[in-house]
Amino acid sequence: MKRFLEVAGSLLALLGAAGVVRELTDGWFRLLGATRFLTENVWFLEGRELFTNIVIAVLGVVLVIASQRVAKS
Repeated sequence: MKRFLEVAGSLLALLGAAGVVRELTDGWFRLLGATRFLTENVWFLEGRELFTNIVIAVLGVVLVIASQRVAKS
């Protein structure tokens, strides 16, 4: 379970950071925007793409930290 949380958290953090870079460059790095499918197809996230990607990245970091704390206890 610990390894799964680490991998999932790292992947979410990477995708969120890539989405932030994509949004800040106005879509110049198209391949970095793996989360654009989420932000373009969910109606309540329209117009909030940067915020959504930041939340995804922070959630990934939280998962990595939680997996490390679970391992210690």
